[in-house]
Amino acid sequence: MRQGFVVGLTGGIGSGKSAVADLFARQGVAVIDTDVIAHQLTAAGGAALPALRAAFGEEVMTPAGALDRTAMRGRVFADAAERKRLEAVLHPLIRQESERQLAAAASAGCPYALLVVPLLAEAGDYRERVNRVVVVDCAPATQVRRVMARNGWPQDEVERVLAAQSSRQARLAVADDVIVNDDGWAALLPQVERLHGMYLDLARHAG
Repeated sequence: MRQGFVVGLTGGIGSGKSAVADLFARQGVAVIDTDVIAHQLTAAGGAALPALRAAFGEEVMTPAGALDRTAMRGRVFADAAERKRLEAVLHPLIRQESERQLAAAASAGCPYALLVVPLLAEAGDYRERVNRVVVVDCAPATQVRRVMARNGWPQDEVERVLAAQSSRQARLAVADDVIVNDDGWAALLPQVERLHGMYLDLARHAG
């Protein structure tokens, strides 16, 4: 499948990936978000549910028949083996759907697509699927504060999730470009606009 020029966007929880992706979308960029795909796969009737039910049992299902994300989060962040079992179910399905969406964007004539992958630094094969990696970066204390405010989680739960993700240094090590998100929305737009212009130019020359 032809995927065109692809920019991978990543960052830790609470870094502001969604805000940055929204700003790229406002520039007319096709945004494919693997978290959105994962939610669709694990919603009631989602394609991943039979395999998840077989792997983890009914205790990770809601009464409505969707994945109980709170119950699953408690299991996978407490046990690396459980996290790998979850990834073994979800990652092939997410990859298949993201490739379908990337091909559709290329066929529609989009100059480039933004592939949002929270765990890009952890999943080495994603680096091979993108032409460029942009990391949304902020101070870890800012991440903790944002997630506590957004999700209502206690600090120790946020820190447990952060500890299970790649370190800030590891994410920055895979970055071609960095968007700094310590100063709020107004500071993001000029950075996105600058990178958008650069990616358009790179995509034109790559084509």
